[in-house]
Amino acid sequence: MTDALVLGGGGVGGIAWITGLLAGLADAGRDVTGVELTVGTSAGATVAAQLGSGLGLDELYARQVEPELQAAEIMVDVDLQSWAAEIAAVMGEAGTVSEMRRVVGRFALDAATVPEAQRRAVIESRLPSHEWPARALKVVAVDAESGEPRVFDNASRVSLVDAVTASCAVPGVWPPATIDGRRYVDGGVRSGANADYALDASRVLVIVPLGSAELFPTEKPLPQAASELRAAGGEVAIVEPDEASRAAIGANPLDPSTRRPAAEAGRAQGRRLRIEWSRA
Repeated sequence: MTDALVLGGGGVGGIAWITGLLAGLADAGRDVTGVELTVGTSAGATVAAQLGSGLGLDELYARQVEPELQAAEIMVDVDLQSWAAEIAAVMGEAGTVSEMRRVVGRFALDAATVPEAQRRAVIESRLPSHEWPARALKVVAVDAESGEPRVFDNASRVSLVDAVTASCAVPGVWPPATIDGRRYVDGGVRSGANADYALDASRVLVIVPLGSAELFPTEKPLPQAASELRAAGGEVAIVEPDEASRAAIGANPLDPSTRRPAAEAGRAQGRRLRIEWSRA
């Protein structure tokens, strides 16, 4: 029996909301963080790495809501829907999903962004520990040139900071991350949650700050991935933000000012939440 936690993307607001949600669940006596496998994409990769740092949920929550403990973020003004429309226009008439990912990768490589080292320093400051956790962790990114996904883990011989930086490299916003001479972009370019990477788990809790809808075309949208997990005999539960949490995350989840309200809304939601597992 293997339990898995799948954490999807959603910017700094998403990091705060997931952290608050997990803390709220623990407040209600339903701590779900002691799983054998965590799959993290973008914001979810940050939280997954933080969960393996040795800090407790209350400490991680404090790092979201207490100004003196918050990581130094770079402010960027992005409307999520407008950004998604820009990416869709860039994709144009690309035929296959792989071709679309390559087009998005080229867009990311050509974009004017902050220097890569500056962005990496932000990720480094987010992570209380820079060592891979003892429990299994999969961090998902996409090769900017080939369009192929890459799953980093503690057997990859890649720095945890580099892996999370790659998974969080939002195309057109942050620079692609360089690892062993290759450039990588956000794992959300493949899927917002990449839940299918938990296929062997008996029970899978999927937490998606931006909801179940995919921002990019994908061969593994969340409903399909969940169906495949269930067909393999697993139980699956999917948690999305409630109305208050969606409002707290807002239209620009990359805005650092969303951290406290999103964390507080997530914690309140987590305390009320009843996880509904399903095999059907």
